[in-house]
Amino acid sequence: MTDVDRARALRRRHVHERQAVIFGVLLAGLAVAGLGATAVFTGSVDLPFIARGFSTPPPEPEPEAGYCPPAGALPVAYGQVTVNVLNGTSQAGLAGATASGLTERGFAVASSTNAEDPYSGAARISFGLTNAAAAFTLAAHLEEVDMVPAAREDGVIDLTLGADYIALKPVEQVLLDPALPLVGAEGCRPLDEATPAAETPAPQG
Repeated sequence: MTDVDRARALRRRHVHERQAVIFGVLLAGLAVAGLGATAVFTGSVDLPFIARGFSTPPPEPEPEAGYCPPAGALPVAYGQVTVNVLNGTSQAGLAGATASGLTERGFAVASSTNAEDPYSGAARISFGLTNAAAAFTLAAHLEEVDMVPAAREDGVIDLTLGADYIALKPVEQVLLDPALPLVGAEGCRPLDEATPAAETPAPQG
């Protein structure tokens, strides 16, 4: 064998060795990838670089629609609805201004003062179950309101104004017909399922 033939043979051997190494690495990589994919698919291994934030978030819970008015209850004449207006914010004069607005609409305002505790919502109506029709009549004048049945028998309704409160609903948007029963929000819960909360007397001012 000449020197040229030996050089060619050596070069071919080097090429074959490189090809063998490359194919070996590729096959090993494919084998590792296959094993990893199988482990992830079966849940045996979690990929640390996949953040949970990229997964589909759980659906937001539907907000509760609150309680329904008593079945068949008609709106109560405004003059028969007695209200304490409480300011649950740091905005001075909010209770007084709202009380004046309710008085102009014919409601009987017993007092307007500051609430004992701040309230973060828009408005909250606390009422006794026997006075529910009057409470829902008042609620029709508010854009957003939480209805809170309370263990009270005095016939007075507490209206607490919160941080999200803006103003009474415009009169033309108050959809009350004295001849038609009060209607609750879609999905509301029957009032007889409510557990009245213990009532704290409204502060006097």
